[in-house]
Amino acid sequence: MKDSPLETVLRRDRWIVGGAIGVMVALAWSYVLWLANDMDMGGMDMTGFRMIPAGIGIMLPTSEPWRTFEFAYVLLMWAVMMIGMMAPSAAPMILMYARVGRQGKAQGKPFAATGWFAAGYLLAWCGLSLAATFLQWAVERATLLDSRMALASNLLGAIVLVAAGVYQWTPLKDVCLAQCQSPFLFLMRHGGFRSDLRGCLLLGLRHGGYCVGCCWGLMALLFVGGVMNVLWIAILALLVLLEKVTPVGRWIARAAGIACVAAGAWLLVFLPQ
Repeated sequence: MKDSPLETVLRRDRWIVGGAIGVMVALAWSYVLWLANDMDMGGMDMTGFRMIPAGIGIMLPTSEPWRTFEFAYVLLMWAVMMIGMMAPSAAPMILMYARVGRQGKAQGKPFAATGWFAAGYLLAWCGLSLAATFLQWAVERATLLDSRMALASNLLGAIVLVAAGVYQWTPLKDVCLAQCQSPFLFLMRHGGFRSDLRGCLLLGLRHGGYCVGCCWGLMALLFVGGVMNVLWIAILALLVLLEKVTPVGRWIARAAGIACVAAGAWLLVFLPQ
């Protein structure tokens, strides 16, 4: 019996979903590179001004309060950056969900769109992006953020480094990382594949919540190296990927924790505060 067009598509879910994730990541990184290039003023003196991450060279005096459009641009920056950094490490989970969904279809169950699961996952990171935007606003109001969106205080930078490093060794980090490292076990522990869109969205949101719990400390390090420092963003994204998809991910996380604590101690001892 000849397969229907839908069945043919479902058999190719890995290529379709993987391709969609790849395109999404490429677009996100292109946007981040565009913003970083716009904010690189080539040595221009930015004293007294702040750049707005819009990609069109908008500057405002640092003394002026944030406007609604600036908050929107900063939120968009964080949301797109989180997609670019986290989607690669979430790919195994999303692909597993698509595979389980295809198998469910073969058993006569309705196929729930994997996109809704991915949307729930990204919604969790949008929540963190909103929190990061408020944090950036607060830090900037306290004049503790420089023109590259990095902490201007070595003392505060050291505190963030040490806190992030210590968190890498906590039981909560272990629990959240374990949920991210085993896609199939995560599905089995949380009711398996959902046949309704709402269920898919909520399951994706739950997985995204574990991922936020796993990586929020590393994301805080963006304020140390510079939110628009592309190399620093790439290093943190690679670290997250290695933690989640390699067999020694837990040890990588702990080694990163030691490195963060050591870097924080170095800042405290050797650099002016």
